[in-house]
Amino acid sequence: MLKGKTIILGVSGSIAAYKAASLASLLVKNGVDLQVIMTKNATNIINPITFETLSGHKCYVDTFDRNFEFNVNHVSLAKKADLFVIAPATANVIAKLSNGLCDDMLTTTFLASKCKKLIYPAMNTAMYENQITQDNIEKCRHYGMIVSEPSAGHLACGDDGKGKMPEPEEIFSKIQEILA
Repeated sequence: MLKGKTIILGVSGSIAAYKAASLASLLVKNGVDLQVIMTKNATNIINPITFETLSGHKCYVDTFDRNFEFNVNHVSLAKKADLFVIAPATANVIAKLSNGLCDDMLTTTFLASKCKKLIYPAMNTAMYENQITQDNIEKCRHYGMIVSEPSAGHLACGDDGKGKMPEPEEIFSKIQEILA
């Protein structure tokens, strides 16, 4: 079902970034041509080498990386994608996406892509429940992005509440549903 599909996985700087490695593995095992783009903040949580090893492709972080064959990477990647998934999506990334702010490889590629877009928020409960974040999420939905509800439970910060990224298997099921 996913064989031959190209998916871009965006990974932002939430502690949940470690779950993205399991999602990447699931996607590749099911025949996906996986391209991974990380924010610089995400590289403080998980190393790009992890995604390069799992995907078999360069993991993009820097829009202006000079170590490549010439093409405009954020545009060429965007054109190839059947689906763009951001998991985890921080409040910062969601704010950028909802306002068309493009200041890194992830946000420029996201804006340039015309495929379906799936966003998985992951952050502290107070940040998630903040009206500004909720407004940004609604704005993303208004623009046709599919924004998942985060799970509730014990968060890495020690709080209990909504803000956890769903498990990779749940995200994988949603991806299968969308690309079916």
